[in-house]
Amino acid sequence: MKILIVEDEMIYRRMVKKSLLEAGYEIVEAEDGQAAWELFQQEPFHLVVTDWMMPGLDGPQLVQKIRTSGQKSYTYIIMLTAMDDTDNIVLGLESGADEYLTKPFNSRELVARVASGMRILRLEEQLMQARQQMEDLALHDGLTGLLNRRAIEDFAEAEFSMARRKERAMSVILLDIDRFKNVNDRFGHKLGDEVLRQAAKILKEDLRNYDRVGRWGGEEFLLILPDTLLKDAVTVAERVRVRTASTQISLENGESFSVQISLGAACTTGQFSSLTKLIDAADQALYRAKQSGRNRVCIFEPSN
Repeated sequence: MKILIVEDEMIYRRMVKKSLLEAGYEIVEAEDGQAAWELFQQEPFHLVVTDWMMPGLDGPQLVQKIRTSGQKSYTYIIMLTAMDDTDNIVLGLESGADEYLTKPFNSRELVARVASGMRILRLEEQLMQARQQMEDLALHDGLTGLLNRRAIEDFAEAEFSMARRKERAMSVILLDIDRFKNVNDRFGHKLGDEVLRQAAKILKEDLRNYDRVGRWGGEEFLLILPDTLLKDAVTVAERVRVRTASTQISLENGESFSVQISLGAACTTGQFSSLTKLIDAADQALYRAKQSGRNRVCIFEPSN
């Protein structure tokens, strides 16, 4: 993690640099606030040690620019100052600095303050990672890594509304793994889970960047295809069906087997007043695929 040193007095800049280099840190130098701000815009630093009194852009002004820069991660800032009265210390902290150190400073104290800042930054990074993991868990199915039902439904609702507003086609595909209960009964739930993961992998690989796929429930999956006509959705569905049937699932004894899927497709084309009705139409097509012998793609055909 690089540290930016901002100091217009060469002797102090060298002292700070020497102390932090000996402590094992990577250092970047700036001789004044403006130079530091230009460097920061190119490469945001996680820790800055800056002087207070500098020509042009001084320490508090630099701190304020950093704090209002909209950076995603936090920058820990230590202010160096020759002013040790309470009012100035408070002013420095109020400008957004995290710590201060009065000149002349003790090199061991400087290294200790920097180490403290590094601990805080590492803790913040851990908290951000934990929050991201929680957000991912809230949106994704734990077994397959696909969007969960709530998340795929929210995405579908937004795309459905846009398709109606802009009078564009949107297709959905509902698919189900054929005879999945037999897989669990014959090989066990552990292998059944592997079948679901393999199916999810195929679905993710076969979609465009702006398509979405989610686990609808059990062994059912829902694909959302924006700006896609029914005939193109059928092409996608058929490709997924063929790839799934040709994928071999390995057994512990060295043998392998494959599974098949049935798929139902439906398209907005102005005839559905809600997302629920569109998905119901795809479900009807899926049911017909099951009744017609499985391992096939059927489309929704409204009854006259």
